[in-house]
Amino acid sequence: MLNGVMLLWWILTIPSFLFVVIDIWRNAPESPVLKWAFVILTAFTGPFGAFFYVLGCREPIRGTHDEYVAARWRQVLGSTMHCVAGDGIGIVVAAAVGSGLALSFWPDFLFEYALGFGFGWAFFQAFAMRDMAGGSYLASLKMTFLPELLSMNLLMAGMVLTSSFAMMRVAGADNPTRPQFWFVMSMALLVGFVCAYPINWWLVAHHMKHGMLTVRREPEPTPMAGMAMGHTSGRTPEQSPAQQPTAGVKAAMTVASFAILGAALGTVVQFGM
Repeated sequence: MLNGVMLLWWILTIPSFLFVVIDIWRNAPESPVLKWAFVILTAFTGPFGAFFYVLGCREPIRGTHDEYVAARWRQVLGSTMHCVAGDGIGIVVAAAVGSGLALSFWPDFLFEYALGFGFGWAFFQAFAMRDMAGGSYLASLKMTFLPELLSMNLLMAGMVLTSSFAMMRVAGADNPTRPQFWFVMSMALLVGFVCAYPINWWLVAHHMKHGMLTVRREPEPTPMAGMAMGHTSGRTPEQSPAQQPTAGVKAAMTVASFAILGAALGTVVQFGM
């Protein structure tokens, strides 16, 4: 049964991935980092990634991308997808290395968390989006640290529950040379995406993360639609401290995110997943 499900998954994933790789450079006037994020996400989530791309980012009529992605749920989709693609690469790579080294649960978890957060924050967020901080990488690191931390905690909570549960019950799922491993990690990323979506909604709503962006080679005669317009420099909404929550609210959200991650880890340990 499981082998049939996996075979169907890979059959659907290959054309989904090829479609996004080819189409996104033609029909989505999106920032390059978000284009790559969609490509990476689709490589792991197959038809779901392609569905997210078509529904959330692909320009339906030329010249309307900024209005199309202005909807809050599409902005949050872009924010979550960006997190899952960046952090997910680090988590999956660390999981593969940890499985190959036969690491026990806690060293493996810490390795996955450190590599996932480090790559997602230092490269996929701070480096790729440094223009939003006036071109300063250090300023971008500071600006993106807390949003990336909150999103990472919820993503990791969903992933650790899913992967721990599956690897204890699916033969070969703990071996990165077997297709079962990659199927389980794909499912873990999907669950992590769902878990991270609500916190990304809060982050976008409070101007702490960007959503979709519109970047064109030449200006289009369409009106600006809030956060949807692409920027290469200057201040963007998520960089406006006056519009962001107070330090106390940020601290409370940070504690809550770690509490959720802790609950996920406690469940894994308690039930021996």
